Amino acid sequence: MTDTPTLRYTNAATPNATELKELKMQEQLQDNWMTAAADNTLPTNIRALYQDLHRNPELSFAETRTAGIAADHLRAAGFDVLSGVGRTGVVGVLRNGHGPTVLLRADMDALPVKEETGLDYASTATGIGPDGAEVPVMHACGHDVHVTCLIGAAEHLAATRSQWNGTLIALFQPAEEVGAGARAMIADGLYDRVPRPDVVLGQHVGPAPAGCVGVRPGAAFASEDSIDITVFGRGGHGSRPETTIDPVVIAAAIVLRLQSVVAREIAPQETAVVTVGQIHAGNKNNIIAATATLGLSVRAYSQTVRTRILSAIDRIVRAEAVASGAEREPLIEFAESIPVTVNEPAATERTNSAFRAAFGSDAVYDPGQVSGSEDVGELATAAGAPLVYWILGGTDAREFAAAVAAGTAEQEIASNHSPHFAPVIDPTLDRGIEALIVAAREWLGS
Repeated sequence: MTDTPTLRYTNAATPNATELKELKMQEQLQDNWMTAAADNTLPTNIRALYQDLHRNPELSFAETRTAGIAADHLRAAGFDVLSGVGRTGVVGVLRNGHGPTVLLRADMDALPVKEETGLDYASTATGIGPDGAEVPVMHACGHDVHVTCLIGAAEHLAATRSQWNGTLIALFQPAEEVGAGARAMIADGLYDRVPRPDVVLGQHVGPAPAGCVGVRPGAAFASEDSIDITVFGRGGHGSRPETTIDPVVIAAAIVLRLQSVVAREIAPQETAVVTVGQIHAGNKNNIIAATATLGLSVRAYSQTVRTRILSAIDRIVRAEAVASGAEREPLIEFAESIPVTVNEPAATERTNSAFRAAFGSDAVYDPGQVSGSEDVGELATAAGAPLVYWILGGTDAREFAAAVAAGTAEQEIASNHSPHFAPVIDPTLDRGIEALIVAAREWLGS
């Protein structure tokens, strides 16, 4: 999901002075966690919880088991809990005196991917896809990490509420993978049922060194539009093409012409992607089909570029149909539409400063603009609140450094949505929990 980040990293056997300082800070932070654990302020069996969630993934809007686990943990920690928000969403509210309201968000859904990690807690689960067919299911995007870390952070913040003031909202969102979960929760009256937050915070695990967090101010994640296109021809016998209007030819012309959109209609300094991920037509070699369908994925980092691309797609699709003599206009439908994820700059710098103070400057980096997409920004926009959303490293740091040094990171480091995507448990979970706690405490009153 993420681009490979560039990090300052030393793989020396003997750490330098800066690294020694960071090690001491991390050791102190770990000591604090160990002390807290002894005082029962940390969640127990957090690793077992993660492995259970990984072993039992659920598809979008089917996250009933995951939602139940999250709700149970929140209730046990003293939160007021709402379940079934936006179908399967869960929201916990912990009021702790006067002060700011902070929303921590995690998404819950998995993907229709067959796991190939070889882990002893690998998923063998299946689910029912939108078309009614049974599909394999895997947490190939790391949402199990997100859920685990938010449960851990929520329990810790609840147990240490004497140290902060305000209102904490822990939100477990369904259906991020189809770009519909945040919208569904908002439409279900989310902010009529819980306080509007002063800030929305969250994280996404990705192929970066475990122990690091990456925050990008401004446009951080691309917009995403998933477009289904149907072109209509006139079917007939493959031996008599002159009696038909071949939709395969129309579709092929569209695919080729779409390649010119980014190359010739978008400025070189802008970034955009137009991918044709699917094309389907016919079911027999000697039959010319009556229709052909295409599935497109569009990414951009500004609304201006996004609008220009969508306009070009509409123009090209309709023009190619006319040029081929199609007797019916194409059908262009939006299956998913997610806006650019924008981190509010001042809020990002405030949160980044807290991360640097807690983890050391070498553990906090700018991941650049991520070409993947996220609907978390809709929660912030609906609340009128700033968003800060960061990347949580999930790859063994030494393996990552070795792959970067060898120039093989793209081939050797599995990314989100891969059947081989497997974040390392340690220190990913601890750092993910810590990051949510540090960010929340920065914004909550003391």
